[in-house]
Amino acid sequence: MNTLNHFDTPQLELLHRGKVRDSFRAPSGERLIVVTDRLSAFDSVLETPVAHKGAVLNRLAAFWFDKTRHIIPNHVISLPDPNVTLAREAEPIRVEMVVRHYLTGSMWRGYQQGQRSFSGVTVPDGLTKHQQFPEPIVTPTTKEESDREITPENLVAEGWVTAELYEQMRVKALELFNFASQWMAERGIILVDTKYEFGLYEGQLMLIDEIHTPDSSRFWSADDYARHPEAAEQMDKEYVRQWLIAHKQDGQYPRALTPEVSAEATRRYLDIYERITGAPLPIGNDDVQARIVGNLVRAGIMKDADVKAKTL
Repeated sequence: MNTLNHFDTPQLELLHRGKVRDSFRAPSGERLIVVTDRLSAFDSVLETPVAHKGAVLNRLAAFWFDKTRHIIPNHVISLPDPNVTLAREAEPIRVEMVVRHYLTGSMWRGYQQGQRSFSGVTVPDGLTKHQQFPEPIVTPTTKEESDREITPENLVAEGWVTAELYEQMRVKALELFNFASQWMAERGIILVDTKYEFGLYEGQLMLIDEIHTPDSSRFWSADDYARHPEAAEQMDKEYVRQWLIAHKQDGQYPRALTPEVSAEATRRYLDIYERITGAPLPIGNDDVQARIVGNLVRAGIMKDADVKAKTL
């Protein structure tokens, strides 16, 4: 199955190659973000790309950016290709605004070990795994080599943000979360937790990065949660994480997925896209690399389709 592992072209300056996204400088000065099919788990990029994953992430994020424009402006200018976003160059704020509505994941692991304060939010004793909080809570982290929990007061004291800017981010993060939670609830999906990233553009707060995707959020089926809440299965890339855990040897996770696991991961990404948007992701058997080049040429971002990008 045709996949996109890396994107390179001599025509565009490479700004950054992340775990999943490759960023370039567009001729107009904006940022061109190519979302690949790479999959990251446990702070490592696997050797096996997952077909259509990049298009799911890019188009689903674009779907949500469009749906939430009434809450806050975002960095999207256009989508010249299903895997590509042309974005405004905002100054990123090095804080992740993590919003949680259920006790799960790393927070549950800390809770089991006696932790009761999370980024300045105190939760009571006696809670159970996957229990819903009365209201969503915001537990920010820093964006560093290794992200760390931090209180809003320490974010301000360490100079990450001003108190006024943090409060803007907190309010907008909760507005975004509540809007998406209601949307998904109507479609039988629980938005368990997610993270938001913001930047400043011409002095104004702007939503950047991605929003409500399977890589940045945790989803549960509402029916599954109602039947057995403490064992509700995640509708995101947790399936791959659990496979890696089950096949760990000598303290090392597998570096590659089997064809069967990769195919199932693709099915799950396509399924969550359709369940959220109400329409299947348009997919084809075309060469993703060639398609991107052709679309960038038509958008005036690249000059000549004969100048080929290459896959590493």
